[in-house]
Amino acid sequence: MEMVSEKFFLGRQPILDRNQEIVGYELLFRAADVDRAIFESYSHASASVISHALASFGMREVLGGKFGFINVHLGLLLSEMLELLPVGQTVLELLEMIHLDDEVIERCRELRELGFLLALDDHEFDPVNSDIYHVIDIVKIDILMTGMDALPEIARQLRKYSVKLLAEKVETVEQFQICYDLGFEFFQGYFFARPVVLKRKKIDASGMAMLKLLQQLTMDASIDQIEQTFKENPGLSYNLLRLVNSVAMGKLEKIKTLRHAIIMLGINHLRRWIQLSLFAGHDSRSINHPLLELAAVRGRLMEILLKQQAGRAIGDEQAEAAFMVGILSLLDVLFETPMSEIISNLNLNDNVSAALLTRDGQLGRMLTLTEKLEVTDFDAVKLVLNECGVSMDQLLAAQLEAFNWRSSIIHQED
Repeated sequence: MEMVSEKFFLGRQPILDRNQEIVGYELLFRAADVDRAIFESYSHASASVISHALASFGMREVLGGKFGFINVHLGLLLSEMLELLPVGQTVLELLEMIHLDDEVIERCRELRELGFLLALDDHEFDPVNSDIYHVIDIVKIDILMTGMDALPEIARQLRKYSVKLLAEKVETVEQFQICYDLGFEFFQGYFFARPVVLKRKKIDASGMAMLKLLQQLTMDASIDQIEQTFKENPGLSYNLLRLVNSVAMGKLEKIKTLRHAIIMLGINHLRRWIQLSLFAGHDSRSINHPLLELAAVRGRLMEILLKQQAGRAIGDEQAEAAFMVGILSLLDVLFETPMSEIISNLNLNDNVSAALLTRDGQLGRMLTLTEKLEVTDFDAVKLVLNECGVSMDQLLAAQLEAFNWRSSIIHQED
């Protein structure tokens, strides 16, 4: 399918439930050449950008089976263009400047009957809006703008209606806890990706075993050494056998021995599996762990960008290094341990270490790019794109491939 003529940025912000598992993403589009002031007044994107975006990639791939939250202004709300969106998987967010009059309420009823979910974006509670509260599924409250002190009363008032509450701009674990205690069902913001380095949680035995395996795989250890590490960690061994038997190659014959499993899977696959398992094995959230999602997409996106940039000249080693930087860049958050300490347990090359510790070098710049994209800081993305020598079309294509790849892993594990 031809790529969009109108260039745009795509942002994807996770929305978590009360178990801190990802249930959806807010998709943000921004036309690349739109002046900031105009962009603000049209809030997020013109209808044409959204329709182009929908035409140019599969929403289902970007969402990976989760809900997609999309901002709509009045023109888009009333247009038939909305019917391009996947019904049953889309939450339409009515932007705060929409006047909630009878026409809007009626249109919301129609859309709800079609199977769409509806949300009020950055909403300030007002009893005068009680009619719309009866046809809306979710009310999003910007906790920074509203202020924490006002939240208990707002939550109490909205409880009279059958709406769910989503706290937006949750930046700290403390804010998450307050909203959680008030009964909010959904949470958006980067509280889960903030390093809490002061706690210095001891890396548990399975985490240490995985870091040891990662180090062995990075240093080209022998199959004997790798097998020995698995033997010392029965939990890891069980997961390895399960993985190998669930992948297509397992159909030929069931794998019985660890050595057979390691050889069948191959060192590159094994390395990736260990990198992702650091997150998935860390707690019960497993594949819906938001840090696993960020890390997997970071790694894959960096790998694709590096390959695009280098053309055919790139070796597996450089691609692996890019993937590894993306994955490892969140281990300090996962283990609540300073990055320098984690790196001291791994024998990484200088390029990888510099990228992780100081965001230096080509890999460091690419890591910065992926981090800015995550928080939808599109102005910063623009600057870093130039430094990385990546075009906007390349970035969008790489994002879609990374999201798609991540979704395919999830479905493999289900």
